Amino acid sequence: MKDNKTYIFETMPVPAALAKMAVPTIMSQLITLIYNIADTWFIGQTDNPYMVAASSLVLTVFLMTSAVANLFGVGGGSLVVRLLGTKEAEEAGRVASLSLVMAGAAAITFSVLCLVFMNPLLRLLGASDETIGYARQYLLFVVVIGGLPTVMSSTMSAMLRNVGYSKEAGFGLSLGGVLNVILDPIFMFLIMPDGYEVMGAAIATMLSNCVAFGYFVLVYRRVRKISILALPRRVEKIGPDSMKSIFSVGIPAALSLLLYDLTNMVINRLSSGHGDIELAAMGIVLKVERLPLNTCIGICLGMMPLIAYNYARKDYKRMKAFFSAARLAGIVVSVVCMVLYRLGAPYVIRAFISDADTVRFGTEFLEARCFSALFMFLSFHIVHFMQAVDRGKCSLYLAMIRQLGLNIPILFLMDHLFGMTGIVWTQLVADVINVAISYVIFNQVIRNMTKQKETLR
Repeated sequence: MKDNKTYIFETMPVPAALAKMAVPTIMSQLITLIYNIADTWFIGQTDNPYMVAASSLVLTVFLMTSAVANLFGVGGGSLVVRLLGTKEAEEAGRVASLSLVMAGAAAITFSVLCLVFMNPLLRLLGASDETIGYARQYLLFVVVIGGLPTVMSSTMSAMLRNVGYSKEAGFGLSLGGVLNVILDPIFMFLIMPDGYEVMGAAIATMLSNCVAFGYFVLVYRRVRKISILALPRRVEKIGPDSMKSIFSVGIPAALSLLLYDLTNMVINRLSSGHGDIELAAMGIVLKVERLPLNTCIGICLGMMPLIAYNYARKDYKRMKAFFSAARLAGIVVSVVCMVLYRLGAPYVIRAFISDADTVRFGTEFLEARCFSALFMFLSFHIVHFMQAVDRGKCSLYLAMIRQLGLNIPILFLMDHLFGMTGIVWTQLVADVINVAISYVIFNQVIRNMTKQKETLR
């Protein structure tokens, strides 16, 4: 690296280095969560469960933009930091540039597909005649128009974080979140007429992501002389091994998120079969439970560059120390949130909507789902480790086992046996099994690393 960021990766004490990388990332994850929740909260102030249900349906599509960003932000970013660990700065710069170009092209393609297939897509997700109009409003502005700035902001943030600019990366995403919270009530209740509150929330989100994208462009221009990052001026040519590595990690990272998104689609689809009120309550719970999840993902994202860099240097002792420190932090966060949600579920749901039936269902759902927070973190923790150490196939296998092998089949089984109650408890059942499987695979990967290091001696 061209500046003193190397100290964070190689020398700084493990707890301090993890905190320096993870704290800004956690803050940005929480603020991003707040602005996602803000849409639901402000829409919930209409006391219209159909509007809440519509925004929950579109959230699954919006999360697909994160999958596109993961493809190049995680795939390219993970490779960039490993190349820096082996002192291949020029190739790292070319990889970072090409990753941005490919992310932009993929975002535009996804937005166009959502526009062309909007109605059948929303029907597939479970939109009813009462919710589809609101869902169209939200999808048009948040995904079709706002898809490009959303993907680019996330990808550029990942690149900055992976080369040590965690504070700048976190601030950019936080800027978009704070702005969205400010703009939501302005567009929903002052600018847009009655009945268009969902559209107002969508416009606020789209504009906020545009501002965040503009911020990252300015940061890239500022750091181009002291880092390997620069705004693309052409389509860079990179080595075949580098291209393979981007996709070998990026595709599993994107598919992992898509499979998670697919599970949420199944949850929404099955929930909608029990009624729009149940769907609205489940939509609120799925957002509320992201408080511990987003915090833990922030820990994992802060951990990833540190693990990837030291893995490339073959400093496995420091790599394992970062893994253990991140795991302890995530466990503490998960347990605290589990206790708070169990004790305060009705107050949390009532903060979003006052409709009595929605509050009743939401309280019941949150009291059950809160127990899965710890096991969800442990599952994501292993997956992020695999992505950092260039084990893309392992991360994909773990995601497939978790979602296709466990979550989705158990969802259908539990729905058939216990109805809505079964849907709510599925996450805990699936993730307890998944964590046991994940640690078996993790231990095998660590043993293989140790053997390879001993062979090289």
